[in-house]
Amino acid sequence: MTSGSWEQFAGNLAFVTLAVAMWAHFSTWYQKSLIGLGRPLWGIIAGITSVGSMMLAIQFASGIYIDLRFAPLALAGLFGGAIAAAIAAIPAIVFRGTAGGAGAFDGVVAILVISAIGAVGHFAFRRKTADIYKLAAVTTGLGLGLSIMLVTLPSLTKSGAASAFGGPLVLMNCLATIVCGLIMLKTARLKLERQVLETAFSQSPDYLYVKDRDSRFIAVNNNMARLFHFSSPAEMFGLSDFSLRTAPDAEDLYHREQEIIRTGKPLVDFLERMGDRHLLASKVPLRDSEGQIIGLAGVTRDITERVDLERELREKRNLLTLAMNGMSEGFAMFDKKGFLIFCNEQYRDAFPLSRDARVIGAHITKILQRIIEAGERIGLPEETPEKWIEAAAATLHMNKDEEIQLKNGDWRALKTRLAHDGTAMVVVSDITVTKQAEAALQLSAQQLRSLADTDGLTSLANRRAFDAAFAHEAEKCRETDIPLSVLMIDVDRFKLYNDTYGHLAGDECLRAVGNCLGKSVKRSTDIVARYGGEEFVVLLPNTDETGAMAVAEEFRRLLSQKNLPHATSEFGRVTASIGISSTEGGVSQSDAQRLLAAADAALYAAKEQGRNQIKVQSPTDQISAARAG
Repeated sequence: MTSGSWEQFAGNLAFVTLAVAMWAHFSTWYQKSLIGLGRPLWGIIAGITSVGSMMLAIQFASGIYIDLRFAPLALAGLFGGAIAAAIAAIPAIVFRGTAGGAGAFDGVVAILVISAIGAVGHFAFRRKTADIYKLAAVTTGLGLGLSIMLVTLPSLTKSGAASAFGGPLVLMNCLATIVCGLIMLKTARLKLERQVLETAFSQSPDYLYVKDRDSRFIAVNNNMARLFHFSSPAEMFGLSDFSLRTAPDAEDLYHREQEIIRTGKPLVDFLERMGDRHLLASKVPLRDSEGQIIGLAGVTRDITERVDLERELREKRNLLTLAMNGMSEGFAMFDKKGFLIFCNEQYRDAFPLSRDARVIGAHITKILQRIIEAGERIGLPEETPEKWIEAAAATLHMNKDEEIQLKNGDWRALKTRLAHDGTAMVVVSDITVTKQAEAALQLSAQQLRSLADTDGLTSLANRRAFDAAFAHEAEKCRETDIPLSVLMIDVDRFKLYNDTYGHLAGDECLRAVGNCLGKSVKRSTDIVARYGGEEFVVLLPNTDETGAMAVAEEFRRLLSQKNLPHATSEFGRVTASIGISSTEGGVSQSDAQRLLAAADAALYAAKEQGRNQIKVQSPTDQISAARAG
């Protein structure tokens, strides 16, 4: 081949690469608008690129052309599947057939073969092979396919094409496939990263937002929009805190944010108030590529519950401090040899069963023996008490703090300190009240945690408690072979029920439904939760589809027995629709999430098909649907 031919090849390669790069750029920025259309459009672009390559072809002989048409055709199949491969092949075949010549038939055959290689690569490797290896496999297939066709197709064989330009043709098409394929892979990764970032931003449980230099919102997440009672984040764009808060609060926030923009210093963990809410905000300046501050980004967390808990704990701690300050303490002194040389009555009264042994002149070992004989403490050794006495006596002349429990349940705190002359001074405090208060605090904390995980209306677990339990059980399911099932329940025509009977009656209806659900499960490991509104969910660990169906049928029976009137329902009484999904062990994290999605889809099907019924859907159907999409 001449140098001019290589220059034409280079120009052809530049054209193909530019076309693919333009598509990659377009599809990244408009991916939301291309949902469901990406693969067909990619097939069209690949076909047009193939035609453009043929228009820039080098004519080897009459009707025989050298070009890079095969790279976009192979990539169409690899990244778009059979549909994209077919769409790309159509314009390429039409153009080559119209061009005619001796090699027209062989050219069409080559187009079909290479398109098929790309599609086969898409389906053969998509589930288990890394993307770069898919590209390598398809590139290898393209090279082998072109090499074989150069020596087998009649017109190419007759013209001596293999020896004349076979190597450059195969090499340049493989090179174009690799270059364009890497562009597509990089684009796919950028799309995924952008989607992940957008999803994380929009679905974060915290309040996330971005403001411009004038402290106007230019981006907020869903939680932020809900905080200010907007139906969508877009409604907040262009607003400032002056439109959302009281004037004093807004002005204070504005000055703080302008200080961040002016100085470039972030504001971390700043406490804000909004009505009766306590918020913890962190804000950092945003800079452009040249380092200029163009706005700020903030994350705000609602810590109202934490502040309330801390205040309650502080109040109770203060009560404990007052109680301790009012206690009468016992005091005793032992000399260097372990003899009791002084004690007050409070010290003796603190140990009623060994009181008679705690007298001036008594040795520590005699006191410890009396403790053993009377069994005054909890946890005394039943065998070899001599070793315990010896060990306890050896620690008398050591700085230490101890807490011991007496047989009657009282608690004593012993604080031992050594004087300069070796005398051991022991201060004994009755900490029974303190210990009881600690137990009460622990119980209170447990009750507070229970309240945080309980739905106030139905007394069932709430959405947060269910999410935590589901994550735990899904992890167990991934590590074992035990099954896991989920029921999604929705009260039929509940809005009409509220409209007809009022919200108070609606609340009673939800309590009755929750009561029936609670009675339908038999094990303490089963979780019944209010998912939101009139929707409930049941988590059934170690339960297959048959067991889940039994729970659902029992719930329907109990609800039917209630026979709650519902005049605006087609059934004349309160009914519910139920969706069930079950999975076996060893599932991945994404499959576990599809378990919920499958149960929700089954619930939707039950609603669509008449309500007051049970529908089952496997999470594998969700997986298949996701992969098919």
